[in-house]
Amino acid sequence: MEDTICAISTSMGIGAISIIRVSGPDAVNIVNQIFKSSHDLTKVASHTIHYGYIVDGSTSVDEVLVSVMLAPKTFTTEDTVEINCHGGIAPTNKVLELLLSHGCRLADRGEFTKRAFLNGRIDLLEAEAVMDMINAQTDSQRELAMNQITGRVSNLINDLREDLISIISNINVNIDYPEYDDVTVVTNDILLPKVQAFKTKIAHILAESRNGQIIKEGIKTSIIGRPNVGKSSLLNALLDEEKAIVTDIAGTTRDIVEGEISLNGIPLHIIDTAGIRQTEDKVESIGVEKSLKTLANSDLVLLLLNNNEPLSREDEELFKQVSQKNYLVVINKCDLPNKLDISSLSIDPKRLIRMSISQGTGLDDLKNKIIELFNLGSIATADPTYLSNARCIGILENCLHKMEEIEEAIKNNQPIDMLELDIRLVWEDLGRINGTTYEEELLDEMFSRFCLGK
Repeated sequence: MEDTICAISTSMGIGAISIIRVSGPDAVNIVNQIFKSSHDLTKVASHTIHYGYIVDGSTSVDEVLVSVMLAPKTFTTEDTVEINCHGGIAPTNKVLELLLSHGCRLADRGEFTKRAFLNGRIDLLEAEAVMDMINAQTDSQRELAMNQITGRVSNLINDLREDLISIISNINVNIDYPEYDDVTVVTNDILLPKVQAFKTKIAHILAESRNGQIIKEGIKTSIIGRPNVGKSSLLNALLDEEKAIVTDIAGTTRDIVEGEISLNGIPLHIIDTAGIRQTEDKVESIGVEKSLKTLANSDLVLLLLNNNEPLSREDEELFKQVSQKNYLVVINKCDLPNKLDISSLSIDPKRLIRMSISQGTGLDDLKNKIIELFNLGSIATADPTYLSNARCIGILENCLHKMEEIEEAIKNNQPIDMLELDIRLVWEDLGRINGTTYEEELLDEMFSRFCLGK
């Protein structure tokens, strides 16, 4: 990180302003070379803004405001300069071109945030939350990211590591200084309740983190059913727009159609799938295959049945598949004569919704049932201090599994010094969550998902 990097930090296109960010040891000197003003940027105070022009030799390129922020009180902890120029592709690119020609390197994706992490300004959880904040589309997602940026989620992990280091230290004192009489001797009987309590803490955080995933990623919801039961009509009704084509012809929907709504501030990603049936039509059969794959990857499946038709073998087969998932059975066309007998299906009455999409009835009942099913009311009012990404949750699940193995080993009277090694491995794994310990390949992969200029 000895070089100086630059990148455009605002979206490309026409706008009021564009911001080009520069960070590194030569940031002030490089910008000063192309900045014409009554102020010499190398002599100004930190955290000040200066008016002037970006110039290319004797030619003025743009009228700008330049912010100078000196290390270490910057995002990257390096000298940082931000050039606020007029929005638009031409002036923005010209300023960037001049910076590159005067010694800057174009930043990699997420490199400013990566430098902030490597320089100790933020930990890995806080770094990941920066991108979550940029991508936030709901207030719940914004609050979740903000709690992570401010370190509240990191404190959960730090507390867990403190619990383990206390156990590890006590064991090591017993091993290295057995003559100390004033130190509690850690036996398996003393260690077991500590391990069990620690395991309970992890399990609680994992349970809460399910809410974090729902806030961040939303609920993937598939609408499944035979052709012509009203799947596309349900999608349109939920979205309150004509997203999918609706006809009386079975097999109209041949590919998935997607949309999104917000329930209590939680995104609901809705997928209308092709009607599932046996078909000789090659295009339709591809759509059916995609529908089955979508079903397998869904958080919630809405199985639509037609109140005006007898239950078919295909309906029964579909229910067998969805009953293994988180599901709701929606009986549509309840304004028409009832010809549907569902007594052969073991449907939980709490998971049954009756509606008439054409008459506009039952839609609120469906939304309220989804809110109840995922406890969205409580999530929306809770303070969202959760782990929310798959990487962290996966590590914590692995830690829980290791603690279960340690608990079993204690019950089998495994020597304390062997148990200490296993506990230390859990402590190190927890450090991978907040970046206390990390692998360079992980950082490269993670920050490559960031946008340029951040």
